[in-house]
Amino acid sequence: MLSKSSEPIDPDQVKRVLEAALLTSQDPLPLSELKRLFDDELSTDILRKFLEELREKWTKGGIELVCVASGWRFHAKLEIQEFLNKLNPQKPPRYSRAVLETLAIISYRQPVTRGDIEEIRGVSVSSPVLKVLEARGWIEAIGHRDTPGRPILYATTKSFLNDLNLRSLDELPPLEDPGLLFEQGKNMELLPITEQVSVSGISETLHPLQGLKEETS
Repeated sequence: MLSKSSEPIDPDQVKRVLEAALLTSQDPLPLSELKRLFDDELSTDILRKFLEELREKWTKGGIELVCVASGWRFHAKLEIQEFLNKLNPQKPPRYSRAVLETLAIISYRQPVTRGDIEEIRGVSVSSPVLKVLEARGWIEAIGHRDTPGRPILYATTKSFLNDLNLRSLDELPPLEDPGLLFEQGKNMELLPITEQVSVSGISETLHPLQGLKEETS
């Protein structure tokens, strides 16, 4: 196998470097960053091939290599995370029903304005609700709608997708009616930001953010 410069590639060395970089990074690494490890000598296709081989290597371990919106990263598998949590027990933050509903509406209907959210929920949306989600890093203002008053448009962020281990919004579970999310989405708890969340196997009628718990207030 040759690099762009037509020099031979040592596959094992490349995978060792990728492995070390990903294991020691706190944040997902995009392909553009990983290519810098090799002075941009490796093509994108070759780099992806090595990453897939590295992912296969770790399939039987307690951690796995995943591709999310911001790039590639290692994280503990969900069945292992419950044991790791014992080393650093934290009380998960609790969020109100209004916050959870607002997040779901933005996730599935973005970009949306506060007025859009209020129309779907049937009640007003207070500024603190949106500020909570912005502080969490899950939503952001992306512009203004070209209508009278130029209301702010909100959308989810890459951090939101990263926390769900998703590469894009297309991987969210399909949902026919966002209102159904909250008829059965009770007794669910929001995981700390350092933990990983998975949406695999979640019913279409349940809230897609596994680990959310409605605050009883």
